[in-house]
Amino acid sequence: MALASDLSPAAQAIWEAFNEDEAGVFVDYGDKLATALRAAADQVVPEPDDWDKDNFSIQALRLRSLVRDRFFIIAAELENHK
Repeated sequence: MALASDLSPAAQAIWEAFNEDEAGVFVDYGDKLATALRAAADQVVPEPDDWDKDNFSIQALRLRSLVRDRFFIIAAELENHK
């Protein structure tokens, strides 16, 4: 399988786990994996709504945003890696 050494450790692990269809056969699923990670981010850490903004501290909202951003950063790496 082609190495994707320019990826972060998280993106590298995902890339290796899903891009080898069978031993020695490389298949590029980067776009599909990126879509799946974005969907996971929307489910696990959705955008804060008005209730969240009224009831969570600024620190909690920032942490939530940071976690969400990390999902999207990994997704972008996988999507843009060729």
